[in-house]
Amino acid sequence: MDIIKTTTLDFSHYLTEQEIADIEHEASIMEYREAAGIEALKIVQAHRGWVSDDSLYAIADLLNMPSAQLEEVATFYNLIYRQKVGRYVIHLCDSISCHLTGYEEVLAAIKQHLGIEYGQTTSDGLFTLLSNVCLGGCDKAPTMMIAKQHYQQLTPARVVDILSSLQFQAKQEDKADD
Repeated sequence: MDIIKTTTLDFSHYLTEQEIADIEHEASIMEYREAAGIEALKIVQAHRGWVSDDSLYAIADLLNMPSAQLEEVATFYNLIYRQKVGRYVIHLCDSISCHLTGYEEVLAAIKQHLGIEYGQTTSDGLFTLLSNVCLGGCDKAPTMMIAKQHYQQLTPARVVDILSSLQFQAKQEDKADD
């Protein structure tokens, strides 16, 4: 019989000192370390924009929990990104209320303006388009969320104005950084 050799990897070098300190703080206020899983994912995403496999394994290792369990948490929450996303992530609500009040036209305007489909990122890395089951704005539908900002009672013209404004803002920020 062949013996299978296994190696335990230390994933802690995949996290920064600040990320580790922030995660340890969250773990210290929880009854169980693994209860800090969602907060740890949010911390890493806040620093990096998304959660890579290596980061997920490092977080699981730090919290002494199975990586599969943390992956379940990460994939349950639609605001945890498991692949690279653009600077601005557009969450377009596709609830029944939005469908009844112009969702299709708004979606078409976004796709045409940015040249992307759901799940794609613009070639400049600025926007990623995702659907969202509900953003809680049914009385002001159609609605979308970009960078925690909710936009409601959207029209095709208004959504293009919002995206154009964000494109202009990004160019100004990039010029200031140079």
